[in-house]
Amino acid sequence: MRGELKRHEILKRHEFRRCYGTAQHSSIKGTRNQTKHIEGETEVHHRPKRGWVWNQFFVLEEHMGPDPQYVGKLHSNSDKGDGSVKYILTGEGAGTIFIIDDTTGDIHSTKSLDREQKTHYVLHAQAIDRRTNKPLEPESEFIIKVQDINDNAPKFTDGPYIVTVPEMSDMGTSVLQVTATDADDPTYGNSARVVYSILQGQPYFSVDPKTGKNSIEFLNCNRVYGD
Repeated sequence: MRGELKRHEILKRHEFRRCYGTAQHSSIKGTRNQTKHIEGETEVHHRPKRGWVWNQFFVLEEHMGPDPQYVGKLHSNSDKGDGSVKYILTGEGAGTIFIIDDTTGDIHSTKSLDREQKTHYVLHAQAIDRRTNKPLEPESEFIIKVQDINDNAPKFTDGPYIVTVPEMSDMGTSVLQVTATDADDPTYGNSARVVYSILQGQPYFSVDPKTGKNSIEFLNCNRVYGD
């Protein structure tokens, strides 16, 4: 699009240091206003944007309290607090595990959850005008993560272990490598951290607390019992 700007009278520099004109253009995608400066400067004026406002949601696993557990809050910045916005929750567990106050957007969990069975839930949020039922925001997907607690004991992947050690073995001889796993969340705290130790067999044997590698602690272990 081209526009022609004409001068209708003689301009004097000491009277006008800068002249401004205003132009407006539109397209199929929408309209925006621009202030065009004669010297080539452009100022673009953007309309304020609406949108969802929330943080990531977590729910503590195995909650046993008498009241539903608070999860978080859905909020649209088009909500002026006058009750005209209605919040709708759909997706995994909506209406059964997770309930929402359609006026405030507060989400609560009504059941005790187990992270080892399901780590997260995918839901969808909607905000509509309560009077017209027209959407105020586009439907948006969000995730509620189940936060781990230390509720699982480590388990050895094999066992029981039976090992034969030659007598007169040198100190430091590797005897056995054991491995244990923990079903708790390894990304949260120390719940899934495994530390190895020996309950019986000291001081003849030792174990690396990090790797689970067993070795002989004393030099030249002799057979104590007869054949």
